[in-house]
Amino acid sequence: MFKYIKEDIKAVLERDPAARNALEVILCYPGFHALVLHRIAHWLHRHRLKLVARILSNCNRFLTGIEIHPAVQIGRGLFIDHGMGVVIGETTVIGDNVTIYQGATLGGTGKETGKRHPTIGNNVVISTGAKVLGPFRVGDNSKIGAGAVVLNEVPPNSTVVGIPGRVVKKGNKKVPSVQIDLDQVSLPDPVNQALRRLTFRLLELEQKVDEMEEKLKNEAL
Repeated sequence: MFKYIKEDIKAVLERDPAARNALEVILCYPGFHALVLHRIAHWLHRHRLKLVARILSNCNRFLTGIEIHPAVQIGRGLFIDHGMGVVIGETTVIGDNVTIYQGATLGGTGKETGKRHPTIGNNVVISTGAKVLGPFRVGDNSKIGAGAVVLNEVPPNSTVVGIPGRVVKKGNKKVPSVQIDLDQVSLPDPVNQALRRLTFRLLELEQKVDEMEEKLKNEAL
């Protein structure tokens, strides 16, 4: 557990430019506090002390604003930035070097039994307010855009935006964990791009109509 905590501190220092040193992370970062409390609750849950684990989980939510079910499996180097409003459901599995921003939800879509929450691969970024709902996998090195609602599996090395979420960028080159792309602004917007193409096409057609009208007017004279 202590090895995981050390890597959690390292993840904050690497991905948050506001973090100045390890002591500041330990004392002032609710995302780190939530992870430490969760790792204890998860240990209790695995050792069949489930009620105690749930009580600790509720205390965790009260103290940090982050709700993580004790059964959630979390890998190394998770960074929860700010974290207020983050909800992670019971059967969620999170890989290594994942980054989750405030207001994100890793949840289910109903009252199914068994595996009903997502599996998040390695080096994934889940942006502010994103909702990943269902028992599917988000592939390694993928990015979920702010406010996206993801209801289907995401291939590796992909960028997903929109409601419902759709893949707008897919690459074949693996991104090393030390080069996690945290840019949440420069994401493709296929709807805007389509509207721009239609606008330019409409302007072209209007110009051609004007030219034809002018030509017919000259011929009539």
